[in-house]
Amino acid sequence: MNNVNKTLYIPLYGKSKVSKQGIILKDAMAEKIWELESFKIKGKSKSKWLSYNMAMRARIFDDWTKSMLHQDKEALVLHIGCGLDSRCIRINEPFTNWIDGDFPNVIEIRKKYYKESENYHMIYFDACESEQVRNLPDSNRAVVILEGISMYLKNEQLNAFLKALSEKYTSLSILMDVYTVCGAKASKYKNPINDVGVTRVWGIDDIQKVLAGTEIVCKEEHSLTPDYLVKKLKPFEQFFFRIVFSERIYRKIYRLYELEK
Repeated sequence: MNNVNKTLYIPLYGKSKVSKQGIILKDAMAEKIWELESFKIKGKSKSKWLSYNMAMRARIFDDWTKSMLHQDKEALVLHIGCGLDSRCIRINEPFTNWIDGDFPNVIEIRKKYYKESENYHMIYFDACESEQVRNLPDSNRAVVILEGISMYLKNEQLNAFLKALSEKYTSLSILMDVYTVCGAKASKYKNPINDVGVTRVWGIDDIQKVLAGTEIVCKEEHSLTPDYLVKKLKPFEQFFFRIVFSERIYRKIYRLYELEK
């Protein structure tokens, strides 16, 4: 498994740790996979504050996905860069067609724990290869989950991928987290992904430039540390978490955008 693929274990560790505490996110599959597949976590990756942050991010994506399916259960769900995530189980919302996609070696590990069905499939997918979008299932509407993936694509690669999605689907709902350019530069020194050997990521300061040439627009920006999730921590932890992940400071390095067509 290459270094970029190893980054999937950082949120897996965080979700497993938080799930065992019974707060923010219940993820029995993360607990199971981490117990069987884990390797030694070191450095910043072991931080409980990062674990809280990773669990909150996952919960935000879960809640958003659930709301999209509640509006239209016939929508095609595309989780690109799915890693070993169990969102397809966690959301507990009926769906008609869900596709989890990632690199071949990730999917092969994933198939040890997840079973395909009539409405759930796993595919080899590389977002850098935008032409692969043509092979995705047709649908009137696609709900696209891009969690923890944009920063591994150059801006032009991300633009090509989004353009391909825009050409493929008439209606799109996309949730995507991104580093800012400042955040990408800072990650060289202070990012837990460094602990697994990744030292180069890309950031976005102007979301409109990434959307150029597509029919996709930015609907809104979401908080990555919403109060309703922060309040699930103990009082002292809430206080400290709000300092470490201050919204004003955090937005300078990390953003969450909801896009639509």
